[in-house]
Amino acid sequence: MKPAEDGGDLSIGIPFLGGNGDNKEAEYQLRRRHSVSGSTSFFKTCFNGLNALSGVGILSVPYALSSGGWWSLTLLFLIAGCTYYTSLLIQRCMDSDTNIRSYPDIGERAFGAKGRMIVSVAMNVELYLVATGFLILEGDNLHNLVPGLGGGGGDFITGKQAFTLIVGLVVLPTVWVDNMAILSYISATGVVASFVLIASILWSAVFDGIGFHQQGTLLNTRGIPTAISLYAFCYCAHPVFPTLYTSMRDQKKFSKVLLVCFVVCTVSYASMAVLGYMMFGSSVQSQVTLNLPTNKISSKVAIYTTLVNPLAKYALMVSPLVNALERRFLVRRSRGLSVLIRTLLVGSTIFVALAVPFFGYLMSLVGAFLSVTASVILPCLCYVKISGIYVRFGGELMVLCGIVVVGGVVLVIGTYTALLEIVDHLIAS
Repeated sequence: MKPAEDGGDLSIGIPFLGGNGDNKEAEYQLRRRHSVSGSTSFFKTCFNGLNALSGVGILSVPYALSSGGWWSLTLLFLIAGCTYYTSLLIQRCMDSDTNIRSYPDIGERAFGAKGRMIVSVAMNVELYLVATGFLILEGDNLHNLVPGLGGGGGDFITGKQAFTLIVGLVVLPTVWVDNMAILSYISATGVVASFVLIASILWSAVFDGIGFHQQGTLLNTRGIPTAISLYAFCYCAHPVFPTLYTSMRDQKKFSKVLLVCFVVCTVSYASMAVLGYMMFGSSVQSQVTLNLPTNKISSKVAIYTTLVNPLAKYALMVSPLVNALERRFLVRRSRGLSVLIRTLLVGSTIFVALAVPFFGYLMSLVGAFLSVTASVILPCLCYVKISGIYVRFGGELMVLCGIVVVGGVVLVIGTYTALLEIVDHLIAS
């Protein structure tokens, strides 16, 4: 979208506004939006966006590829394209009304109080479980790295649970930070860690003797639901996008931020999926780092890098949830109450991580049920209602309806498969 001063058409950025009068209104709304914009620069917003989007899903994509076979990799690119499009829909909805400052605001603008409630529940539960998954991931990898430590609690607490608790206490101070510009520096470490992780696993294969000896299978239809769910989980950052948008100094460039984030992350996800599957084949675990031999330096680098990722991402992912809680209890002006709420939130995720320590199955459930809902279905429905394109039949409406229908099918089948896997695992253990 070109800036108004360059002669650009503002209706491109807000496609459902038409006519000269509407373009003037669009220009007014955008200028008003920019007058209340945040202070985060383009590059800092890119770091925050990359950090939110390149989550712990990078560890599970080899397992997803092994579940569905080589042909399922095309689903990763399809989901990436679909979720990039829906992220643009979120931006368009926010451009339409300067009163929209968060994802629940979009739901309320579209469907009233019920819409706000549905969006809030889907968004907050998703972010909560993603944060919980971070803690489970940390506990698993620390226990794999030093299995002899952290188990002094006897039957009351195991080594893995002790590590999960310690990690929760470590991330707590990052949640106390409420400045997105400051969080961008933490995000930068997470982005660098993702690239270091890929490089260290590649080094393990090429120079540490693991090699690429697994051919894999072309297609495993029974594993397609799991693969789709885990791929969808990789693109579950949509609830964070409104927060990044409102924090940005020049919000006209947010579409470029989204493009950078989705391209970089998709290349990273695809690279990791291919590397992990060629290295370990069908024996790859839900976290590819658990397959690495811990006596190699490159493996230790990969695992330690994995530990950095959640530490850098936790605070960013729960920031919309923290903001919602603080608005709900009106504690914005009380720093002490704010710290208390943030501490209780972290404590509750620690408790859930200790109670449900199944990383792969939990992420599959989040991807199938919550990520598809919050990142695919709801953006389409809200945009259709806010834009008013439902009153006229056209190509865009057909595309949106198709995305919603496919998303609904994935939601039902993927959720059923994930719940079945969790139940089977509980019975087996």
